[in-house]
Amino acid sequence: MSVRLKIALTIFLTGLLTAVGVVATVLFAFQRFDHESTYYRADAFLQRVVTLHPDMFALQERFPQEFTEFLRSLVLFEPDTQLYLLDSRGTVIASTGEVRLPPGFKVALGPVMEAIGAKPMPYVMGDDPERMDASAVIAARPLRRAVIRNDGDAPGYLYLVSHKRTLPEGRLAALQSTFAKPALVLILAVVALSTLLAAWVTAAVTRPLARLTAVVSGVTRDGLENIGAAPGQVSGVTPDALRELDATSTRDEFGQLSQGIRAMLATLRAQWSTLRRLDHFRREGVSNLSHDLRSPLTATAACLETLENRWAGDEARAADRQLIEVARRNTHNAARLVQSLGDLAQLDEPEFKLRSEVMDVSELLDDVALRFTERAARQGVQIVSMAARAPAPPAGVPRAAVDVELFERAIANLVDNALKFCPPGASITLGAVATDGEVEVSVSDTGPGIAAADVPHLFNRFYQSRQTVAPATGEGGKGLGLAIVKRIVELHGGRVAVESVPGTGTRVVLSLPRALP
Repeated sequence: MSVRLKIALTIFLTGLLTAVGVVATVLFAFQRFDHESTYYRADAFLQRVVTLHPDMFALQERFPQEFTEFLRSLVLFEPDTQLYLLDSRGTVIASTGEVRLPPGFKVALGPVMEAIGAKPMPYVMGDDPERMDASAVIAARPLRRAVIRNDGDAPGYLYLVSHKRTLPEGRLAALQSTFAKPALVLILAVVALSTLLAAWVTAAVTRPLARLTAVVSGVTRDGLENIGAAPGQVSGVTPDALRELDATSTRDEFGQLSQGIRAMLATLRAQWSTLRRLDHFRREGVSNLSHDLRSPLTATAACLETLENRWAGDEARAADRQLIEVARRNTHNAARLVQSLGDLAQLDEPEFKLRSEVMDVSELLDDVALRFTERAARQGVQIVSMAARAPAPPAGVPRAAVDVELFERAIANLVDNALKFCPPGASITLGAVATDGEVEVSVSDTGPGIAAADVPHLFNRFYQSRQTVAPATGEGGKGLGLAIVKRIVELHGGRVAVESVPGTGTRVVLSLPRALP
């Protein structure tokens, strides 16, 4: 659910609940008003009756049969009311109701005491003997006898019950009329107003957010690559998006946020341009340095080889030949390092493009295995190409779009690295299999393996495992061969994984996108 919809739904529900609350409040107020008006009318009625007929008990004792008709005549013009004569304990002595009450029936005296109390009450709810519930509006007045007695207690009470109305047709129609026009119009007005308010607030709040989102999405989609942007334009963001960003520049929080994002994008562009220039200078410097150092190193290596050949049969020069051998070996290592630095700088160039062709990568494995066979034999290591032993792979031919020269260089680097550490008697196995959507090329060896702490850093540039490399001789390389392998695989859209168990061996897997036949 979007932010706009959430805000609109929240405001709409708030308006709807407000309308429901208004209706509930009106109904409650209507009921309370009805109870209060009923109570005050009943209390005034009893006041008139007691004033006009103060001798109620005397009349009831003299004329018990006629007294009931007398009471009924009093409430003849008071609909939905019943009048009761109670003694001091709440026992019903006479009533105007049609329901015959059992002998000794009593009503609760608590509401009666509230009704006759000195403190005025809004209304009093008490017993309704005729309907046997305690939810009727009642009024009461104490009655006195004309005979003077020693005690001052009232001998009884005149008790009036206003029945709880079930809204007869007239009052129901009045209530319906009340809500059919003013209340209904008010509710619809509240809902409509809340809806319009929701639309306005949603648009006012989310429009700046939408503009900011568009700008950020443009940077996320296009990045900061547009070096040729016009002055004042943030790279990766279109002028229309910037105009939208400027439109958000108000004095509220959204305006401050948009100005902060614009300043941040401008800073990022400046920093990105600086980084690009520095990176280009670094790559160009490394490439030029590699090119410039290659020739003197080659000449130095040639001179050292010439001296070594001249002193080959001279026993007096044995110590000198050992120094020449160390110097020649280190010169070759330096030449390979310079070559690797140049190659890596070239692979890092953004403009570098692969010359890919679709082929069976197992053919490359056969060529690489054949190239290293003689060197492996001198070290007592066996190289096996599983591709040559499996002419009909069960999952199909491992075909992939590769730059033949570069990918062969990657496999050769892995084999060369394995030969550096494999002891005599070990074996190196090359394999290529086709899986669902991928081609997995593996180089496995039975060498000493790699420590678990070193595995995550193997493909970092200039990283060397201190447990396997001999720094004095430099035979272990300088940590660029595997970095070149990773970069070549990434250029092909693949990934590299390493599995190694110390004392058992290492397996490097290159996963490439599979090319359909």
